[in-house]
Amino acid sequence: MLIRLAEEGDLDAIAAIYNAEVTESLVTLDIVPRSVDEQREWLDHHGGAHPAVVAVDEPDAGELGARGEAVLGFASLSPFREKPGYATTVENSVYVSRLCRRRGVGRALLEELIRLAKARGFHTIIARTEGSNTASTELHLACGFELVGIEREVGRKHGHWLDVVELQLML
Repeated sequence: MLIRLAEEGDLDAIAAIYNAEVTESLVTLDIVPRSVDEQREWLDHHGGAHPAVVAVDEPDAGELGARGEAVLGFASLSPFREKPGYATTVENSVYVSRLCRRRGVGRALLEELIRLAKARGFHTIIARTEGSNTASTELHLACGFELVGIEREVGRKHGHWLDVVELQLML
């Protein structure tokens, strides 16, 4: 497995991984799948200080991305809030293909985001996970994040009220 910066050729695979979670799970509060054009706009916002990365492997292991590699998952750093005083805080996102879970993909992606955040001089990373997504919460805790709060029933999807767990890593 290789972790590298996401490229234009990865967008179909990234959209497929993300849209499966939009339509079939509660792990994202998005309710409308993204088109490839919307995913391209997303990638355009993830250059420079706020990168997006992919985990890739042999072509038969997942959705095909750039260079004919299989995209096993993707992750990104995003601004935490728009106000200038939050500029040294980022929020992370990690998504792993359903075909590739429990293989260390999520951990490899998150560890690379932590490395990139440190290299770019950020002070802290915030992770916000849907309350029943214990795999994501446990992944973040295993990588040094601390639980800092639970926002009760702040989201609604598929007829369910959803809690959001907030975790933080000081860099």
